[in-house]
Amino acid sequence: MQRWKRVVGGGISSVSGVQRKFSGITQGLRILMYHSIREHAPRDSKDIYCLSPSRFRSHLNFLHEHRADPVFAVHPLTDLHEIGISFTFDDGYLDNLEVAAPLLSEYGFSSHVFVNPSFLMSGEQRYLTQQSLRELANIPGVTIGAHGYSHRLLTECTPAELEFELDASKKWVEDTISKEVTTMAFPHGAMNRGVRQATAKAGYKFAVSSKYGIVTSVSDRFALERTEIWSTDTHSTFRSKLLGNWDWMGRLT
Repeated sequence: MQRWKRVVGGGISSVSGVQRKFSGITQGLRILMYHSIREHAPRDSKDIYCLSPSRFRSHLNFLHEHRADPVFAVHPLTDLHEIGISFTFDDGYLDNLEVAAPLLSEYGFSSHVFVNPSFLMSGEQRYLTQQSLRELANIPGVTIGAHGYSHRLLTECTPAELEFELDASKKWVEDTISKEVTTMAFPHGAMNRGVRQATAKAGYKFAVSSKYGIVTSVSDRFALERTEIWSTDTHSTFRSKLLGNWDWMGRLT
């Protein structure tokens, strides 16, 4: 991400934080969206979705230190009616198993990992394989969800292609881990009414989007809000996002 965008975004969020002191913090489940947890992700030209292990640990430390505050309590993604935080990871990076999962287990935190078969069968070393996906799925506190079959924009699929992306990905993951898959993360955050209806028809219980915000009682369970975490998020930025100071970006996503 270009530096000026981070600076401008931070400035707007600071103003939002001041306003929130008067209006109060919105209560709900804040779903955090991570991707890769390593020092550098090849081909990540935007350099925003690869978080260093040390910075990830600092996020976990913060939540552990403030665990007595309901706003910062960590819950499984399935606890949609809880107040607090939930961890999700997109795309199925191998470091989700080798780095993120051990750290999360150390703190006793649960997580939800959304994978798509295309990436996992690509042979690229940065992604999980079927065997390592099974290992990840068997770690206590880890739940696996689908992320489309080929990471396509679902809004650009024909009805037949959309049905395949939703059904085939669900079946492939279920066959691989021998567990039911009931959750979905829309690739690139792309969804509309047709995608929503098809997702429900495919047997998913709920789906997460890329729209900034916090899950409340009025949230659409097939378009649940999330909060993106970037490689540049410092301790103060992370805390600011948890408090909802960046939720204004929901109007842009």
